[in-house]
Amino acid sequence: MTARTSELYGVILAAGKGSRMARLPTDLPKCVLPVLGKPILAHQLDLLADLGIRQVFVVVGHRGFEVVREIERLPDRGLSIEYVEQRETLGIAHCVGGLEPLLDRPFLLLLGDIFLRRPRLAEMIDSFDHGAVDAVLSAVYEDHDDALHRNFCIVEGDDGFVRRVVEKPRHPPTRLKGVGVYLFTPVIFDAVRRTPRTAMRDEYEITDSIQILINDGYRARAARCVDGDVNLTVPADLLEINLDALRERGHTTLISPSARVSGQAKLTATIVGDGATVEAGAELSECLVFPYARVPANARLRRAIITRDGVCTV
Repeated sequence: MTARTSELYGVILAAGKGSRMARLPTDLPKCVLPVLGKPILAHQLDLLADLGIRQVFVVVGHRGFEVVREIERLPDRGLSIEYVEQRETLGIAHCVGGLEPLLDRPFLLLLGDIFLRRPRLAEMIDSFDHGAVDAVLSAVYEDHDDALHRNFCIVEGDDGFVRRVVEKPRHPPTRLKGVGVYLFTPVIFDAVRRTPRTAMRDEYEITDSIQILINDGYRARAARCVDGDVNLTVPADLLEINLDALRERGHTTLISPSARVSGQAKLTATIVGDGATVEAGAELSECLVFPYARVPANARLRRAIITRDGVCTV
């Protein structure tokens, strides 16, 4: 089976609650928080469109109307988007299983709260086409143990195929960390149906489903197709994602054309969103200003996120 991109489905899981983001003064779900002036989910939709994928399913849950509203505001990228409601949050595998009636061919799955650094997702499709596999796992070499402890690691055999995936390993057997992007054939649904609920998190883990798929004799590969990833968990993650992206693009500041920034304001390493206002005398350093937020005159802020509802210093 080959994965001509026009025949691939795209899937974005955007149903998480993000309880550890509660300190951030906004009701927006994690997946639509802004990175360089547009929602994280918009960056993911751009990736899918650039690959030539045309049909996308977005799974929504907590405050799903906010997700839909933000997507509908985006410029048209030629994508046909269908929204699927997830009524229970019982893990990624549970969410994927609910899509079985809709997906009858291979699909590229992205987690909606992951920001990818220099993604090259076409390499996943190349690996799929030339490897006669039923799963391709996006991966990156990880030097930091704490990042491996929070995610999953991938163990490859001498033949280059994946032998094991280990969820949140206490003692990582490899440095190859899985990233929240997967390419599956519909074979994954059979594995999902036989995935047990975990005792630790009381959820259905997608890594357990992948391991079942491998144990059944199906083949999986890892694709080293990103330079890094950030799982958006706490407000500091959002600020770091924006500052890193700003540096990577060679900008010192980024101000939306529709923002109103006083000539007497001083901005350093700061992103200002659509319709935001920064008044005279304000000094911002390493800050993120949400769309339509207001920074009052003479405010002095460093490493802060300013929303329409308040300020969070990180």
